[in-house]
Amino acid sequence: MSKVRVCFLGTPEFAVTALKGLLADEHFEVVGVVTQPDRPAGRKLLLTPSPVKSFALSQGLEVLSPEKINQELILQQIEKWDAEVAVVVAFGQILSTKFLNLFPFGAVNIHGSLLPAWRGAAPIQRSIEAGEQETGVTLQKIVKELDAGDVLGTRKITVPLEMTAMELHDKMAQLGVELLHVELMDYVRGNLAPIPQDHSQVTYAKKIEKSECLIDWTWPALKIHHKVRAFTMGPGVYTVAQAKKLKIHRSFPLSGRLSPGEVSVKEQKLIVGTGDGLLEILEAQPESKARMSGADALRSLGLTEGDRLG
Repeated sequence: MSKVRVCFLGTPEFAVTALKGLLADEHFEVVGVVTQPDRPAGRKLLLTPSPVKSFALSQGLEVLSPEKINQELILQQIEKWDAEVAVVVAFGQILSTKFLNLFPFGAVNIHGSLLPAWRGAAPIQRSIEAGEQETGVTLQKIVKELDAGDVLGTRKITVPLEMTAMELHDKMAQLGVELLHVELMDYVRGNLAPIPQDHSQVTYAKKIEKSECLIDWTWPALKIHHKVRAFTMGPGVYTVAQAKKLKIHRSFPLSGRLSPGEVSVKEQKLIVGTGDGLLEILEAQPESKARMSGADALRSLGLTEGDRLG
């Protein structure tokens, strides 16, 4: 059987994992890649290609990076690739019906949740923020409505209390490759029928706003801990210590009681009272300094027993 010709669309590192998986699979041939345009990055704001573009060019693949994929000229270029299916992984632009109709098998998407749960922009972060102990990744057909397409396959993941969004992201990227290797191939061969989503069970993962990142110490410790874990993918969470911003990168909830925001420094551990329980800060970043352990942050900030954060 001849190789399945694939048009790949993606932008961040998460998508690079899927592209590598397709290139390593003898059943697929990636005939072209579409990614977001180069963007300013770093302190000098130099125009920088996306991770997908950098990797694709290193593999000798043809790459398009349009501001708007649905322009007629761009669609004509993609049509010339004569791909049978489009694989979309965190691309970042809305796809028109005209684009979807270019491919005999349409377009499929790897989404970081068990659809119909957590449709939208931030499924990995929102599932952790909600304290879910199981989530997963879904391969779905792309339709006009956001993340509403029929499901081709899923992979489930158990989420321990310590796991951060970044760690979950990396596991999902690998499982997404499995879905392409097995379920996408079965679908293209006609051995798998897509399953419609149960639209009565839909939840939405809205984009994260910076206004959500300031910790309210009257929240329960577990809620704060989930937010710390969830926002490790950006933009992070913070509190105020000694009138300066203190970012919190890792934490763990404990039993016990202190007033909200009150600091305990027993055994050189940075422990803070919340609305319900205590939160140990395991890794933090004082303003204008590098990440450090909670104990080092204690010393750096000069915190003492009974001081207050927030």
